[in-house]
Amino acid sequence: MRILVVGFTGYLGGHVAERLRALPGAHVLGGGRSPGADVPVDLATDPADRLAGALVSAAVDTVVNCAGATGGDPVTLAEANARGPAVLCAALRLAHPGARLVHLGSAAEYGPGAQRVRVAESAATRPQTAYGATKLAGTVTVAASGLDAVVLRVGNPVGPGAPASGLPGRVGALLREAGTDPDAVLRLGDLSAHRDFVDVRDVARAVERAVTAPGPLPRLLNVGGGDAVPVRRVVRTLADTAGFRGRIEEEGAGSARSGRVSWQCSDISAARSALGWRPSYSLDESLAALWSAGARPPSPVREGGRPT
Repeated sequence: MRILVVGFTGYLGGHVAERLRALPGAHVLGGGRSPGADVPVDLATDPADRLAGALVSAAVDTVVNCAGATGGDPVTLAEANARGPAVLCAALRLAHPGARLVHLGSAAEYGPGAQRVRVAESAATRPQTAYGATKLAGTVTVAASGLDAVVLRVGNPVGPGAPASGLPGRVGALLREAGTDPDAVLRLGDLSAHRDFVDVRDVARAVERAVTAPGPLPRLLNVGGGDAVPVRRVVRTLADTAGFRGRIEEEGAGSARSGRVSWQCSDISAARSALGWRPSYSLDESLAALWSAGARPPSPVREGGRPT
């Protein structure tokens, strides 16, 4: 099995590539814009025929797309999150229409959820941000491609190596700066939103299951923790783990997304049925791993990662 992981230098892509390299008989190639890429590709700018040539030369039979923009202006988001999957599907149809494609989507595609309701894959999508809208465009393209393709719609990833571009990684970095100073103050926005957190290692395991599962798969599967957790609890748990002795102050309204989407929780029963997958790490274990692994700089804007 020859597997191309596009976006292999990102937070999710790095864990996915590491997991897939442990598969017996698998040869994993890294695809992306970084100098160390085995297959140099830029889904935001490459034409389909050039990408198809790269896929033929690499002789891959499976592609995992972890690339995507998590920040930037709407044009940057559209190029990476909407155009990228579209050109990848077009290239696969030219180069290897029988290859399996595993694409990472985002729970941000759903938009606001109803309190205490887990959102299934059949739910209406109402993204509230350009990020969610462009990720949804990529999901629709992959699902309608006619390829042997599955979209894993990922919740809020957390765990070792979490980048500072997301809330858990940013809080971890702030706590390291604060140390055990009893006069230290962490000033954050409103932390009342609820999110569905999933360990990045569990995401990688879901990708492994999707890569190796026989036969056709559902077009879309939720990959999350299956519970809505107060963001405030995540911050407090990290602070306790770090031995933080100062104060945590919530100032202002927090992020725009938190204000628009106060509750988010995914129904993960379909992934359990189709892949035999379920989360194996508790949130406390994920946060402990985040802290013990140390800080990681923000991921490149077009090489994976997910915002909180």
